Amino acid sequence: MPPQALEGLKVLDFCWVAAGPMTTKYLAEHGATVVRVESAKRPESLRRAAPYGGDGTSGINRSGYFANYNANKYGLTLDMRHPRAKELVLRMVSTWADLVTENFTPGTMEGWGLGYEALKQVNPQIMMFSASMLGRGGPLEKQPGFGAVLSSLAGLTNITGWPDRGPVNPYGAYTDFIVPRFAVASILAALDYRRRTGQGTHLDMSQLETSLHFSSPLLLDYAINGVEPSRKGNRDPGAAPHGVYPCQGEDRWIAIACFRDEEWHALRQVMSSAGASWAEQDRFDSLLGRKSEEDQLDDLMAEWTRGWEAKALMETLQQAGVPAGIVNDTRDLFDDAQLQHRGHFQYLDHAEIGSYASEKSEFNLSDTPGQLDRPAPIMGEHTEYVLRELVGLSEQEYLSFKADAVLE
Repeated sequence: MPPQALEGLKVLDFCWVAAGPMTTKYLAEHGATVVRVESAKRPESLRRAAPYGGDGTSGINRSGYFANYNANKYGLTLDMRHPRAKELVLRMVSTWADLVTENFTPGTMEGWGLGYEALKQVNPQIMMFSASMLGRGGPLEKQPGFGAVLSSLAGLTNITGWPDRGPVNPYGAYTDFIVPRFAVASILAALDYRRRTGQGTHLDMSQLETSLHFSSPLLLDYAINGVEPSRKGNRDPGAAPHGVYPCQGEDRWIAIACFRDEEWHALRQVMSSAGASWAEQDRFDSLLGRKSEEDQLDDLMAEWTRGWEAKALMETLQQAGVPAGIVNDTRDLFDDAQLQHRGHFQYLDHAEIGSYASEKSEFNLSDTPGQLDRPAPIMGEHTEYVLRELVGLSEQEYLSFKADAVLE
């Protein structure tokens, strides 16, 4: 195997729940040594989150959710309320770590005496990445919450849903799936900066500001034109048809989107050859024509797609040059030919839940491919290995911390 892109990068990872662990999993997959710091006295909520692996029994080491986002990491337990925990962390920062990551409420690390200024005193080259709801320094920096709260604050909830119904949250903690992509790019920029200058840095990421990125067109439309965004269901102002349509079977759907007339003409040819003569009507020739008749167009489309099996229709339309994709459920994802081709799911053998599937990055680096070769850690699984083998504590030092219950 060629060397991995981040081989040699050492990460002391205090991140928890979703956005933070997703960020550091990218680093771990691409060669960084990531040590996940946890506390058995206050386990993170994701360790208790369903679905559970193995026989479905719940337990602190049995969450498939946690297992997915923490593959390739080492597990270290510390009682951060113990007065010697600070001593140990500063030892790790001064002699081992390149990067410290955390996504607590601002002030948490500082309260432990482990804010950036304290870390910089023992390692001037240390990089620190912090992510929080609203970032540091503002009047609401202490605002707690999760992705569902951020989706509302970012305005994403208000624009999601049908025009004649109330707003709904996008799927899950939606902003948690936006933030890690920006976080990784920022961390790589900090790493490049340190290599060029020899200086560390503190990255303070506001998850709200990061999530607003995808609302830029709507924000500009309001700022410049005074247009307040509204819920439009699945429709797009620059495409028609643009929707999700029913197919054969229970709760089976296909998404179809035509942004260019050429795509509509290809779709029309498929439909006409399959008996949908209405598609040849002149009123649907142009985008403006289709938009003006969009309600009826959607009804006609739905009537036509109901006669198709979803996957067969997707393949037929894609071969004709029409953007189309089935709405996948979990079983579909594992059967997806493209995901199989890219090796997106990799099976790992976990000590408690057995074999489980973990997602790899959505990108492949041709010269330095990432790899998942170690399952998520059970609580404190690698504490002694990390402190003795990686950090270099002597046996006497390790036993001293253990005897004082710093390591729980």
